[in-house]
Amino acid sequence: MSKLVVVGTVAFDAIETPFGKTDKILGGAATFIGLSASHFNTEIGLVSVVGGDFPQEYLDMLTSRGMNIDGIEVVKEGKTFFWSGKYHNDMNTRDTLVTELNVLADFNPVVPESFRDAEVVMLGNLHPAVQLGVMEQTPAAKLIVLDTMNFWMDSALDLLHQVIAKVDVITINDEEARQLSGEYSLVAAARKIHAMGPKYVVIKKGEHGALLFHEEHMFFAPALPLEKVFDPTGAGDTFAGGFAGFLAASGDYSFENMKRAIIYGSNFASFAVEKFGTERMQTITNEQIDARLEQFKALTKFEINN
Repeated sequence: MSKLVVVGTVAFDAIETPFGKTDKILGGAATFIGLSASHFNTEIGLVSVVGGDFPQEYLDMLTSRGMNIDGIEVVKEGKTFFWSGKYHNDMNTRDTLVTELNVLADFNPVVPESFRDAEVVMLGNLHPAVQLGVMEQTPAAKLIVLDTMNFWMDSALDLLHQVIAKVDVITINDEEARQLSGEYSLVAAARKIHAMGPKYVVIKKGEHGALLFHEEHMFFAPALPLEKVFDPTGAGDTFAGGFAGFLAASGDYSFENMKRAIIYGSNFASFAVEKFGTERMQTITNEQIDARLEQFKALTKFEINN
């Protein structure tokens, strides 16, 4: 069985949307990535940090989903990373209300020895220095996938460029792609980002789907139209988990298989937004996943008779 290393936050979120609000609930990039990737036949090692306030039941849930948590450091005297946000009515924009780095401020990732030979590494959205540290500990990786955001473009651009130069795939949203490249056209933006190092560029467009670029090739995957979106907080990380998990399980990193991975990522993201936090990702079944894949297939399948 192949191995997938996932580095990212395991955290608390407090969320308010037009559909309601929550107190502190389980969140974090690595949590969403891991829950999504756990549906594939791959060994998953989570690398993160939490405080002494993090409930054992959450760690037990991750373990019960087949994830190895040896790489999650528990700082007994510290507090877990906490983020709070409020979404506007369109659900595409949000205001950050609180960000408390807590134990994340001094996080020095340690990849367990048993995962240092991992074939696939998923670098969740964290400081580029942390991402570089994980790459140094996983020299056997055949595929490195990077997720980042505009915050690091503003505050650690030089380090971020070092990371981008070393990865195989970068996944960012359309706004971030424009900022990173200085180009408004996403095709032009992808070309510039390609030149920075990655073989594949994935540009996420939220409810409008995702684009995959590789050299002169391009692929578009739609997002599934949903009647209700309760909480989009972990959608991008869930997408990344489905994408990386599928590739790790298949061991095929070709453009054609990347297209399939994009669809799987979009499929999982469509579930994540249906409930607050990780609630929906903890309950989906393989039958539901397969049924929704058929819906994705039907969205874009058509014939033209000449």
